[in-house]
Amino acid sequence: MVSAEGANKEDPVSHTIALVDDDRNITTSVSILLESEGFKVRCYHDGSEALKGLTEAPPDLAILDIKMPRMDGMELLQNLRKTTDMPVIFLTSKDDEVDELLGLRMGADDYIKKPFSQRLLLERIRTLLRRMEARDEVANGGKPASETAMLRGDLMLDPARHLVTWKSGQVDLTVTEFLILQALAQRPGHVKSRDQLIDIAYGEHIYVDDRTIDSHIKRLRKKFREVDNSFSQIETLYGVGYRYKDGGT
Repeated sequence: MVSAEGANKEDPVSHTIALVDDDRNITTSVSILLESEGFKVRCYHDGSEALKGLTEAPPDLAILDIKMPRMDGMELLQNLRKTTDMPVIFLTSKDDEVDELLGLRMGADDYIKKPFSQRLLLERIRTLLRRMEARDEVANGGKPASETAMLRGDLMLDPARHLVTWKSGQVDLTVTEFLILQALAQRPGHVKSRDQLIDIAYGEHIYVDDRTIDSHIKRLRKKFREVDNSFSQIETLYGVGYRYKDGGT
């Protein structure tokens, strides 16, 4: 893991983050990072313990490991979603796309594989908290979502609610997938290189292999084609990058 030196501190009114992982080295190091950034942190080391604590006193966001004793992260999330829509980030050492898709369909908001960059985790936390606050503001009579949504033909992206629809069908995306799609759709027809998309999705100072972007694009297409099998808006320009095709169909 790398440190998060130089990151902007959170406001004094702190959010509470729950860490659920049986690896105490991870909970200790991530706790130190988050507390140094002004967050309050609660740690749990198995799923059953976490379910009780998170149900009795829900945090603002939870970070869950998938492989844990007594109750794994999938079962924990399934139980949490019965009573709360708090943002949830999965941590996992599994390199299995099936597990990722299952976790997202069960209601996880993002998915980060170990070993991970602490800066990346911190930015994902902040992004999800900002979107949660924006969604609450809209729900409480703030700026209507329709004024902030991006429309590109049959595509609608609403950053405030982290909502994406294609031909009125909802497409569930991770934060990373959302950022990549948003960057492409902002300027239809313009090419974004892999390096540009890496900077947009992960930040300029985090190293990510080019193939990671290819994997995200592959999953984006797969998710849209589950809604519309003819979806072909994301185009590959071999050796150059990707672009979002003009028009809605």
